[in-house]
Amino acid sequence: MTVSDRIRIKDVRILSDDHYVLKTTTFEWRRADGAWQTQHRETYDPGDAGALLPYNLAQRTVMLVRQFRYPAYVNGHDDLLIEAVAGKLDDESPEVRIRAEAEEETGYRLGEIRKVFEAFMSPGSITEKLHFFIAEYDPSMRVGSGGGIASEGEEIEVLELPINEALAMVADGRIADAKTIMLLQYAALNIFGD
Repeated sequence: MTVSDRIRIKDVRILSDDHYVLKTTTFEWRRADGAWQTQHRETYDPGDAGALLPYNLAQRTVMLVRQFRYPAYVNGHDDLLIEAVAGKLDDESPEVRIRAEAEEETGYRLGEIRKVFEAFMSPGSITEKLHFFIAEYDPSMRVGSGGGIASEGEEIEVLELPINEALAMVADGRIADAKTIMLLQYAALNIFGD
């Protein structure tokens, strides 16, 4: 039996579509014992996204960005957030979009990028699926200053950090972004061998 065999959608209403889409849904779910149970859920659909960790194996460094994130601020994070390069797909393929995001945010035009996994970051309420990438960088790939797109409200600082320092920042809480932590752990295990 598939999930599709166990669910009956009864009602879907849009609560907001100001920036992204917030819906409320009533559905029936067939429990393992065969009984149908009515449930209600709100889902927030910001669209799918990509995240990328540029790394330099020879120098043992990674490139991250630092920027203001209002949702993190209102939840008690009174600092700029340190993150991997990331962005919404905007109807592009994950590979095309993340390559453009890397150039916009860091100023680097990367060569080969490699997809390493996909993940739902908060599947209890958010529909977003993230596509995770890594790419090697070197100074010759720099084509601009990065910083993001000011007209979209971006004001991004580029950070180049030794991998061990970035991992220490995870341990002491200076890096608190899940996608970034996941990519740094992937890099430590699969690229740098730490």
